Amino acid sequence: MAKRQFTETSGPSQRMLRVGELIRHALSDVLSRGDLHDPDLGRSPITVSEVRCSPDLRHATVFVLPLLGENTDGVIAALERNRGELRRVVTRAVKLKFSPELHFQPDDSFDRMDETRRLLASDTVRRDVEQDEDETDEDETDGDEGGEDTGRRDA
Repeated sequence: MAKRQFTETSGPSQRMLRVGELIRHALSDVLSRGDLHDPDLGRSPITVSEVRCSPDLRHATVFVLPLLGENTDGVIAALERNRGELRRVVTRAVKLKFSPELHFQPDDSFDRMDETRRLLASDTVRRDVEQDEDETDEDETDGDEGGEDTGRRDA
């Protein structure tokens, strides 16, 4: 049984984060140099944005996005075809007891970031934020009036 169980609220451990970052660097180096001889992987640069490891470090989910987000499904399929070679590269680059099984998923964090920016730029959100700021300013000025109780009592 594991000493520390990973839950959504506790987040990943330092070791999981460190190993994920090492795997990300190893995969990024291989993909940027073009060491894999797959025509689908050589067509456009691929960004490895994040690697999340399981608590036992035997599985790693790799989030990738091709440049401009074009042909994402084709790139994921090509990475899945070359999974064994990529796993060998990671094994050589990162010294672990077990070589992690790689799972590839498209990265949608950039899409979520654009959606968040669009929502924050909308008129209704801007109006609500301005109202909150006005209320905060009024509360600060109201608190200065009236005597402050220092808690001291003169005998």
